[in-house]
Amino acid sequence: MELKDKVIIVTGAGTGVGRALALEFGAAGARVVCAGRRIERIRETVAAIEARGGEALAVPTDVTDLVQVERMVARTLEVFGQIDVLFNNAGSFDALGPVWEVDPEVWWHDVTVNLRGPMLCCRAVLPQMLKRGGGILINMGGGNQIAGGTGYSCSKVGLTRFTELLAKELKREGAAVLVFQMGPGFVHTPMTDIQIQTAEGQKWLPSSKEAVEQGKDRPPEDCARAAVRLIRAACPELSGGAFGPDTDFDKVLRETKR
Repeated sequence: MELKDKVIIVTGAGTGVGRALALEFGAAGARVVCAGRRIERIRETVAAIEARGGEALAVPTDVTDLVQVERMVARTLEVFGQIDVLFNNAGSFDALGPVWEVDPEVWWHDVTVNLRGPMLCCRAVLPQMLKRGGGILINMGGGNQIAGGTGYSCSKVGLTRFTELLAKELKREGAAVLVFQMGPGFVHTPMTDIQIQTAEGQKWLPSSKEAVEQGKDRPPEDCARAAVRLIRAACPELSGGAFGPDTDFDKVLRETKR
């Protein structure tokens, strides 16, 4: 799928990888719906896209709230008339520490944002994608074996299986909607700042601070450029698969054709 004039929703588009995704999609000619909880941040992203000659829309959205998610989709269809791609980027990693010490409400909030959020967003956009005969769903992956970060890790394991099974459901129904997972690598963002700046983060995830201090963190643009390549390479044979910023999509497609 080429991105020119396509309509792409990006959740968590106000900062970090989400903002980089939105900017990259806008630069490729897509019309970008920037969703997020903080209106001022997503408006900044929209302004940056428009300053480069692109077209974008800010829609305040808490992805864990069914009513707000459905309102986001309705607003997108009202303004642009279609949805071609959904990138479920919004995430949470606030619960740091061992299970016997971590706040269970904070732990559950991580799971809710990272797993319920993508489910609600996919559920909301799929009816119009199925009706139009196509579309692409991309879920943001993440570390799935992080001691001291069980809420985040368990939710990302669940999201991987959700991606795989949703792809199978769509295939079984003969639908032309494709589903993928994209991993960003370690990126220094406001979310990962918690790991770097807090005592719990430095104890349980010392590699985060070390990566930043040693300049080994990845720029968010790496994931954004890979996402563009994934959308362009998207085909039924790859649906349900997981990819990252270093994926050689030309090689993947050659192997798929074999």
